[in-house]
Amino acid sequence: MPRPISATISLPFLTHNLAVVRNQLDRISTEHRRVRPKIWAVVKANAYGHGIHNALEAFAQADGLAMLDLSEAIACREAGWTKPVLLLEGFFDAADINLFSHYALDATVHCRTQLDMLSAVKVNKPLNVFLKLNTGMNRLGFEPDQFRSAWETLTGLQQAGTVSQIGKMTHFARADEAHDLTRSQIRVFTETTRGLSGPDSMCNSAASLTPACWLSLPDTARQWVRPGICLYGSSPFTQRTSTDLGLQPGLTLSSKLISVRPIVPGEGVGYGHMFVADQPMRIGVVACGYADGYPRHAPTGTPVSVAGVRTRLLGRVSMDMLTVDLGPVPHARVGDDVVLWGQGGPTVDEVASAAGTIGYELLCAVAPRVPKLVVS
Repeated sequence: MPRPISATISLPFLTHNLAVVRNQLDRISTEHRRVRPKIWAVVKANAYGHGIHNALEAFAQADGLAMLDLSEAIACREAGWTKPVLLLEGFFDAADINLFSHYALDATVHCRTQLDMLSAVKVNKPLNVFLKLNTGMNRLGFEPDQFRSAWETLTGLQQAGTVSQIGKMTHFARADEAHDLTRSQIRVFTETTRGLSGPDSMCNSAASLTPACWLSLPDTARQWVRPGICLYGSSPFTQRTSTDLGLQPGLTLSSKLISVRPIVPGEGVGYGHMFVADQPMRIGVVACGYADGYPRHAPTGTPVSVAGVRTRLLGRVSMDMLTVDLGPVPHARVGDDVVLWGQGGPTVDEVASAAGTIGYELLCAVAPRVPKLVVS
């Protein structure tokens, strides 16, 4: 019998989360008599650990896909995806540009080196590009005083038949907060790109779910939003939970109790005895550890569900096991179900918050050795 741990991926829940985003965009657009933005479903990092082919099926109603890895983009094309595909960091080598052309992949262009690469190649058919503007994230993109020059270079490449459509892009740094920086970024983007044609793409998960962000942009049928983590059931906000947003968990990490034992006051649990009992207790050992992708730094008190009852982690997480408090679950026995996060247990955001990280990291970190079960 295999080790009793699995990651269950729900395609209906992923589809539901996309519908949550789309329905909000539809509703707000109707209220404000605007064209609804198109949706890039972000599927980078193997669809945040959910599987790129699963994402293709679940996000079939998205207007396009956005990702980082060229091989994953090609896999999407070869699997039959015909709608737009955007590479969020563009190409890294001039030799890849003809693959972009062959597979009709849109490329982000964020630096002069990429412009030089484009200028040096001949392509069989021109490719769409999004020119990235740094508005305050200070990661990728041209500075505002360099953007127009880069745009002129792309316009020349457009006339030469290397480039087809040219779009404009930026990335918010603090859209998950009500922060002046976001308004400043929108202002910089609007002023810098004023009068330039082509589609716009600004909004990540938090901004896609914040109408004030995309409503601040020109009303055009060529605006795109780029929801990512929210599609997988995790909230991009610190003050709004996934439940508040109507999202469902795309991935549920579950296991079983493999040991139950009593301990007395003064006895410690696990490596380093990071937890010491101050009263008689029953504890359970779960077949899940940091080699499965559960965060080693998750402290005592991190929520977990045993036999449908919420309880807590005790002590230090081991490579293959972790220990839970069975006080709230007096009927617990070996073989009982344990939900580390997801349907029937704490949200991935709750576990991440307890561990001092974010849900993104936990979803992407589920180890290859954990069997993936797909619910269609």
